[in-house]
Amino acid sequence: MTLVQMHPHSASATPVHKPVADAMDTAGPQVWDDMTVEVALSVMASARTGHLLVCDNDGLCTHLVTQAQLTAVRDSSAYTDRVQLRDILGDGGQVTSPMTTMAEAEHAMPYRPLDALPVVDEQGSSLGVLAIAR
Repeated sequence: MTLVQMHPHSASATPVHKPVADAMDTAGPQVWDDMTVEVALSVMASARTGHLLVCDNDGLCTHLVTQAQLTAVRDSSAYTDRVQLRDILGDGGQVTSPMTTMAEAEHAMPYRPLDALPVVDEQGSSLGVLAIAR
């Protein structure tokens, strides 16, 4: 898990300097990393959402996975119905703090294929999701 770095900001700052906490959406569905891709896609469809927050065995939010990512895995030639989320996500993903500024969050994601970041507290528990408009 990579935490986006944060720096102090002033209360009178411009919108790009407002904290992520002011712009984040609700977290949405959270799943464990041992869930299979097929079940994760079903959860996503049932929740009518395009992403899921993925938690590790300690309940810490470590990744955000999208429907496009899961569909690509399911449609690959190497796919089996036993592939778990942890098999496709690798080591820790990128998350951010609610005190990170919008500018810092956007700067941290220039080459990131996702347009969203999980927002977590100091213990790694999910607080919400920051959608980045591109």
